[in-house]
Amino acid sequence: MTVKETLNDGLKRGYEITVTAAELDGTVNDKLKEAQPEIEMKGFRKGKVPMALLKKQFGPKVLGEAMQEAVDGAMNKHLEESGDRPAMQPEMKMTNEDWKEGDDVVVSVSYEKLPEIPEVDFSGIKLEKLVVKADDASVEEALGSLAETAQNFEDRKKGSKAKDGDQVIFDFLGKVDGEAFDGGAAEGHALVLGSGQFIPGFEEGLIGVKAGDEKDVTVTFPEDYNAEHLAGKEAVFECKIHNVQEPKAAEIDDEMAKQFGAEDLAGLKGQISEKLEEEYKGAARAVTKRALLDELDKAVSFELPPSLVEAEAGQIAHQLWHEENPDVQGHDHPEITPTEEHTKLAERRVKLGLLLAEIGQKAEVQVADAEFTQAVMNQARQYGNQARQFFEFVQQNPQMQQQIRAPLFEDKVVDHIVEGAKVTEKEVSKDDLQKAVEALEEE
Repeated sequence: MTVKETLNDGLKRGYEITVTAAELDGTVNDKLKEAQPEIEMKGFRKGKVPMALLKKQFGPKVLGEAMQEAVDGAMNKHLEESGDRPAMQPEMKMTNEDWKEGDDVVVSVSYEKLPEIPEVDFSGIKLEKLVVKADDASVEEALGSLAETAQNFEDRKKGSKAKDGDQVIFDFLGKVDGEAFDGGAAEGHALVLGSGQFIPGFEEGLIGVKAGDEKDVTVTFPEDYNAEHLAGKEAVFECKIHNVQEPKAAEIDDEMAKQFGAEDLAGLKGQISEKLEEEYKGAARAVTKRALLDELDKAVSFELPPSLVEAEAGQIAHQLWHEENPDVQGHDHPEITPTEEHTKLAERRVKLGLLLAEIGQKAEVQVADAEFTQAVMNQARQYGNQARQFFEFVQQNPQMQQQIRAPLFEDKVVDHIVEGAKVTEKEVSKDDLQKAVEALEEE
């Protein structure tokens, strides 16, 4: 067996692997001899089938296996000796397409190898860490928002008309073609106008009603309504209004605090302050991370595998196209050609991805099983009742597992670099932090 280099251009590599017919024949014979004691065939005792007959019966199949094993073995040995790490799966192709049994096997192999990545002196990286304290004004603002969510309703002055956001207490009876239908009636029902609890048009029909009014509201059920016998039908709801109530924010006191699990108002303020500062830290971390990636992008330069850049640019272009055309699902759309801007962004992503992977590998950064499981659970919660199915899907899907592990690994590598960098803290206002975050989104 021979391996001959045919291409050495930058990161591109090409080889010709030749496996002689004699080597293949020897491998086939060895495999058949190994299997012979266990083979049974009509007219022969177990293990006594002649080699010539075995070769005729099983030779072609074993020959195919021998060819694959020989080529794979030669390739693995070459990668081990050369130290090359292919950027993507190597492309392999038999060059003698008219091959027949008894001929040598000649396979051409081509790939792009991953580049040598230079060392980075973390101590030479200067970063600024934004720090925001949860001031009294921010805590009070958050308290006000909580008070609104814990709002109560009080009767409006007699004769007042219902407005959007008001709560109406009323009886209703729905009819289609003059006939009442199941589930279309209730007494003393409380409805906040504008909440979207009822079908389109119903809540708008109650705007302006007063306590004591009786009003018929005519609406049409949506075509995709879950009750087929009502879908697309026009209905009349006979409504009798008992009360019109306006929203009143809850009093910001110990009682309200208990509704949110705190012992008293002071305890709730403490919880809010901690939560706000945790949110500020997360936002500040995103700003620091972008600054770090910008510094690494400027500080490090190495040749990039064209195949990785091309694949990344295609993915970026495809994603952005779908964001601009949200109505198009799947891949039934015109061919999307990456632009120069897509390629430039792809080069940055590929470079930083390879660099962070190399740094993480050398630093032996690992994502613990507990960290991975917690990340999966966090995503699973977004699926509500289908959380268990999502969890099981991840367990059975290695590609999905890698998609979840990748950002966890990247964040841990970033933390590792930041620990070695020169970081100075800068206390800023909440608004300044918000502007810095918005600047990231605009880039």
